[in-house]
Amino acid sequence: MAEKKHKDLLIIMPAYNEAESISDVLDKLEAPEIADIADILVMNDASSDETNWIVKERGHALVTHVFNLGYGSGLQLGYKYAIRREYKYVIQMDADGQHDVCNIKGIYEKLTTKDRDGRYPDIVLGSRFMLGSPEFKISFAKNLAYKLFRKIIKITTGAKIADPTTGLQGLSRKAVLYYSKYRNFDDKYPDANMIIQMLLLGFKVNEMPAVMHSRNAGRSMHSGIKPFIYIFRMTFSITGVVFRIKVLKRDEGIGLKDYY
Repeated sequence: MAEKKHKDLLIIMPAYNEAESISDVLDKLEAPEIADIADILVMNDASSDETNWIVKERGHALVTHVFNLGYGSGLQLGYKYAIRREYKYVIQMDADGQHDVCNIKGIYEKLTTKDRDGRYPDIVLGSRFMLGSPEFKISFAKNLAYKLFRKIIKITTGAKIADPTTGLQGLSRKAVLYYSKYRNFDDKYPDANMIIQMLLLGFKVNEMPAVMHSRNAGRSMHSGIKPFIYIFRMTFSITGVVFRIKVLKRDEGIGLKDYY
């Protein structure tokens, strides 16, 4: 039997009760133009529907939590898997169909191309709100939250980020290795706080237009009163990130190093 060729890219999909949508997403990821360059890992966060069995039947790598551990915990365990399996790049995307699969090749190309300064990006953010991104409608409350986090990122790092809460991201091995270590990644809501952390540490963060869709099945993790909890927790987390790096100087400049 021929040995299976190891691919450079791993696609990580956190999933919680996404049985209504994950089959369609996997159909698109299994198309040759994606399957030829990437493996798929689904992080099933103790779903109570058929998510687990759908993924198993299709033969993709799958990790199922016995208890619900949260979005961030699922991603971090996926990063540890990527490091153990020696993947060079990771692209994380949602299992609910909001992140169009057409973005994968563009993000991968950006990760593997040097910028004008001769550096490869460590993080590539897929943005809903850049010039070139299709129109994406959001509520008034979410728009206010995004404006707040854009402003905080600008004040703390000097960087302009159009989509501070995007879950569609490409990561270099260096970024994945850092995220995979204890205390380096938010176990619940890794959004603007992690962007600020990586910028302050010297990691190279780029952004590019992305095609995204509104959720049409399942339930968002930001439903009900959760948005209010999210805003409070995010603000508190950002304060902690800035304090650790700017005051305590923890891991200062580590993103500028080639290896650690």
